[in-house]
Amino acid sequence: MSLDRERDENGRPRNARPRDALGRPLPRGDSGVAGVADDLVLSPDETLREAQRLLDEGHPFHAHEVLEATWKSAPEAERDLWQGLAQLAVGLTHALRGNHVGGAAVLRRGADRLSGYTDVRPHGIDVAGLLDWARTLAGQLDDASRGVGPPNVPRLLGT
Repeated sequence: MSLDRERDENGRPRNARPRDALGRPLPRGDSGVAGVADDLVLSPDETLREAQRLLDEGHPFHAHEVLEATWKSAPEAERDLWQGLAQLAVGLTHALRGNHVGGAAVLRRGADRLSGYTDVRPHGIDVAGLLDWARTLAGQLDDASRGVGPPNVPRLLGT
């Protein structure tokens, strides 16, 4: 039995189901959170503003998509920066979904990618503050037996 998959105009598989604030698919016909366009192109400053807005509104999965779009179009010297930021948003998404092991692992991978930018502060990003936030949250997730409250939202620019 063959099931037709939803595909975009280039023939790539796409899931058109609506998603909740944490990116989980919802049943067809449910209302979900607006997604991020596949062809999104923003400047670094616009990306940071939009990603922070989404983080502040409790939509880290969608913030990851915004950061990922910039990572994919960034110059080679900045790819680890944008990928690391996207991984922090994914780690936060996992933490909020209750996946403590996965959240801690992705937060650490993101922090590792960002660690090479601490002396530069590219685009005004508070890399040192983000590293502290990610490593602290990863440690809390590792020791989830004492319970983990809602994580703080990271401040991309430290303000």
